[in-house]
This record gives sequence, structure tokens and C-alpha cells, in this order.
Amino acid sequence: MVRAFLFDMDGVLFDSMPGHAFAWAKVMTEYGLPMKEVDAFENEGRTGIGTISIFTQRYWGRDATEEEAKELYRRKTIVFNEYMAARGGEAPEMAGAGEVLNKVRARGLMRVLVTGSAQQSLLTRLEKHYPGHFTPELMVTGDDVRYGKPNPEPYLMALKKAGISADEAIVVENAPLGVRAAVAAGIRTIAVNTGPLDPQLLLDEGASLLFPSMQALADNLDSILQL
Repeated sequence: MVRAFLFDMDGVLFDSMPGHAFAWAKVMTEYGLPMKEVDAFENEGRTGIGTISIFTQRYWGRDATEEEAKELYRRKTIVFNEYMAARGGEAPEMAGAGEVLNKVRARGLMRVLVTGSAQQSLLTRLEKHYPGHFTPELMVTGDDVRYGKPNPEPYLMALKKAGISADEAIVVENAPLGVRAAVAAGIRTIAVNTGPLDPQLLLDEGASLLFPSMQALADNLDSILQL
């Protein structure tokens, strides 16, 4: 029996990935680490340090030092916030996400947040936009984990926090690496392709179901839960 839904945040609850992709591509390229916006979508779910290390290994032949990683991530956060400020100040809610959360809550199921983000500018918005759905005790963020997605650690930690087993949970993810992490943790995973990626990438990582949007998931959620 399903007892909880585990939700990624960027690209699932908030339409924030375009801003993240712009900021990552701009800052990494400025530091001599050529990165395209689509690369950000392909690496979505990693911790900030994990993303930085992928590119420093590729172009510098080594991991970033702690100081380099902190500076890159600090600069990326600034550019992201500038990007959002120029567009009204906040990433909008993902269409359909509120309806999904309300249906999950109506059935008495737990809602657990599992995100690679550690930016307070997004985390503090959850209560504003989705009041009563998430509590700090049922959140796993980039600050909580050592490895991050695609390692299953974040989802294993989420199961532990919720006090449930893998077969009592369903994950909602939009990123291939997030799907890989959830599947590796043994959890059934619903993929929503809210970005520019080939949807087959999400199925290839092991998603049980695939929808083109959160609204499409909301429209079909009752049938899914009945099954």
C-alpha cells in the first residue's frame, strides 16, 4: 500500500529549471568550463558540488577545490537570483503541481521533498505556494546528503525520515538522474518531462510511467492510485 509520495522540486513543483540552466551555463562558461543549458537539464538532480566536479574533471582534469566549488556555486546562485528578479522575482509554480499535492493529501498520504537544491530562496517558498504540504522533518536537500543524485542516498534517506519501505512510496521526478536515483533505491517512479529532454531518456532510466506535464499527472492520478 502506498503511504507516501516523494517529490523532486525544481521542474516538478516549480518551473525553475530554465533559470538554473541559464545560471549554470553562464557561470561555468565564464570560469572556463564550457556548459550549455541543455547540460544543466541532463545533470539536474546532482548537488551543486557534484555538477561542478563533472565539468572540472572534464576540462581541468581534476576535482574543484572546496574553495573553487564554493565560489562557483555562490556566483551561480547570484546569477540565478538575478535571472528570476528580472522575471518577477520568483520561479512560478509548475502547472498542475498543486492539484497533484492536494489529491495526495486528500488520500492521507505523506508528502516528502527530495531535492538536490540547497538554495534557501527556493526552499523557503514551499510553505508560501504549497501551504501545509511539507514539513522540515520530511525534506531531504543538497545540504543533507554526501553523494546526491544519481546516487540513491537522497531517496534512501527520505524513506528513513518517513519511516516507510521502498514499496510504500512513489517518486515524482523530471530528471533522468533523479529517476536513476529513485529506481536504484527500489522505489516506483513516475517521470514528468517538463524540460527539453528526449522523453525516452526518462524511460531508459527505469521510470514506470511517463507524463508530459504535471497537469497530465494530476489528470491521471486518481486512476494511478486506484491501481
